[in-house]
Amino acid sequence: MIHASRRLALSRLSHARRTSTSSKVVRIGGASAFWGDSAIAVPQLLGGPEKLDFLVFDYLAETTLAIMAYMREKDSSQGYATDFVDTTIKRHAAQIKAEGVRLISNAGGMNPLGCKAAIEAELAAQGVDLKVGVVLGDDLVAQAAALRPHVTDMYTGAPFPAHVKSVNAYLGARPIAALLDEGCDIVLTGRVVDSAVTLGACMHAFGWADHEYDRLAGGTIAGHLIECGAQATGGLHTDWEACESWVNIGYPIAEVEADGSVTITKPRGTDGLVCVGGVAEQLLYEVGDPAAYHVPDVACDFTHAAVVPHGAERVRVSGVRGRPPTDTYKATVTHFDGFRTDALLVVAGIDAERKARRTGEALLARGAAMLRAASLPPFGATRVEVLGAEQMFGAHARGGGDAREVVLKLSATHASRRALELLGREVASAATSMAPGTMGLTAGRPRPAPLIRNFSCLLPKAGVSVRVLVGDGEARELPLATAGGFVPPPPPPPPPPPDDDDEAPPDDGGERTTVLLSRLCWARSGDKGDTANVGVIARKAEYVPFLRRHLTEQRVAEWYAHAVEGEVRRYEVPGIGGFNFVLTGALGGGGTMSLRTDSLAKAFAQQLLIMEVEVPSEWVA
Repeated sequence: MIHASRRLALSRLSHARRTSTSSKVVRIGGASAFWGDSAIAVPQLLGGPEKLDFLVFDYLAETTLAIMAYMREKDSSQGYATDFVDTTIKRHAAQIKAEGVRLISNAGGMNPLGCKAAIEAELAAQGVDLKVGVVLGDDLVAQAAALRPHVTDMYTGAPFPAHVKSVNAYLGARPIAALLDEGCDIVLTGRVVDSAVTLGACMHAFGWADHEYDRLAGGTIAGHLIECGAQATGGLHTDWEACESWVNIGYPIAEVEADGSVTITKPRGTDGLVCVGGVAEQLLYEVGDPAAYHVPDVACDFTHAAVVPHGAERVRVSGVRGRPPTDTYKATVTHFDGFRTDALLVVAGIDAERKARRTGEALLARGAAMLRAASLPPFGATRVEVLGAEQMFGAHARGGGDAREVVLKLSATHASRRALELLGREVASAATSMAPGTMGLTAGRPRPAPLIRNFSCLLPKAGVSVRVLVGDGEARELPLATAGGFVPPPPPPPPPPPDDDDEAPPDDGGERTTVLLSRLCWARSGDKGDTANVGVIARKAEYVPFLRRHLTEQRVAEWYAHAVEGEVRRYEVPGIGGFNFVLTGALGGGGTMSLRTDSLAKAFAQQLLIMEVEVPSEWVA
């Protein structure tokens, strides 16, 4: 807990800063969405006519930490996002210094101190003087044995894994703001929530206090909008043809105001598209309950947020509300559970789909026989997919099986690498011993890879010691509020039972036409572990009542029956005329655990948008 006198001092400092920055706009560039994102972002965002205050970088997906833990096992100096050092610091350090832009990144991954050492070595080699600060304390792997008897998975109730590779709490933004307050030019973290790199910049720039929940919620949503890079500026947009080019797609800039409102834009002269539909799609991306979007610093409610045009290539988001946070951190635990292999073959000609499916089944049967002969256990899980046959669309696939060029994807798991090597060496034999028109797609045999499983849980904030380190100093503990205080919002009233003809607009005697759902709305889907979400936003306000009646939880559950094993929940977002559907048990385990091609729900929205609906002809004239 923060001592009362320190809290009062922080409150006074916050008021003084806000008085001096009430008309200030803080400009933050989102330069990375994941480890491996494009190198075009930083050059675009630097050197513009309107100087940026901060560049923020998000590198950590849920399984990235396990990969980094594996790297650190093999080499104690590794375990961080090398792109940040090799692409950003090495190429742009002098310009960053000259422009006075400050960097905030979770590139530290599983080894923030190793990343710090690499950054400082590169800066020294270039003769560039930048002060580096590090947030520590998210790595809790040393506490795994103590946590095991008391912690279960927050989604499934499964017990804590026996052998873990990483345990990381999702820390918040206050430590980042503290390091910026101390004058750090580069703030490096391990695992923090994705939006914290942006919120930390806002807390520092505006002096926001811990209890200013509406402002903190606004800064969090600003971070949420730019944390996925070009997804806010034309990437993955439903109306993809409206984005004339992706070649030099502009990476997002968040212009944050003192009250937490934010305008999303991009560098001048870049490709891409900043529009209401695209920003609204991103607002709902990877979200559960939009009235209770939890991060360590605040619980956000953006159900009544406004998303409106604010000039050319500019969209403003305002009206986000905040509540006190919870007293827990979310934590992700990763562990290796054997191995997996994925093989790809092209099959062409008449009945390509049936030939490919039979080939996959034959290879698995042959592999199973070889395991028995070698006294090895059977495969843990297997999957045959025929890409090009619309398998992921389930009952909504276009029938006929008349594709003449498909890709066979064959996947399997096993506790033994050797077992999957036996299967992998047989795949190439299909080119001469199975279906006509079979071709290899990749060079060489498929190689087994570690199978990484995720386990998510909640840990008391009071049990996590957060530390900060500046330059060559010693790490010191940072006092943080841990008590929480979140009170859930009241649930919305249940919708009235539908009438027999409730799926259609009122019959005014006019002409009707059947269209795809995509004519009425935008949609984007994302993942959190084994849960998918599909955000749907009406293109016009008059479509909202129809979508409310038509896209019920039951109807959507039936539509995804081929993929979803759990429940479907619908949340309404009236501020943007939107609906967020949360689909549990939808991804075959999700991430690297899933053998499905769409393990991250990238195509779930596309599946929903092909639904046919009958509407007044004038709606789509």
